Amino acid sequence: MPETPSGPRAPYMDVLDALLDEIKGKQPGDPIPSETVLSQRHGVARMTARRALGILRERGLIETRWGKGSFVAHPAEPGDESERQDG
Repeated sequence: MPETPSGPRAPYMDVLDALLDEIKGKQPGDPIPSETVLSQRHGVARMTARRALGILRERGLIETRWGKGSFVAHPAEPGDESERQDG
């Protein structure tokens, strides 16, 4: 496991960083590699790849469609429910 100043770096972080770089060069709606492809590409377990994809999904950077795969998310529109602040 690679080291960081605060200690060992979790493998999902490497997958996450690679995906963030990959997303920068893609358009909304473009496909993202599957868990299986990511696990093979980075030499990690599928659960590790799944964790990285889950973080991107939580951040709103990708959307996953059951049976279809994961895709670069479309930017939120102004006034979208996900952008509203409670208060």
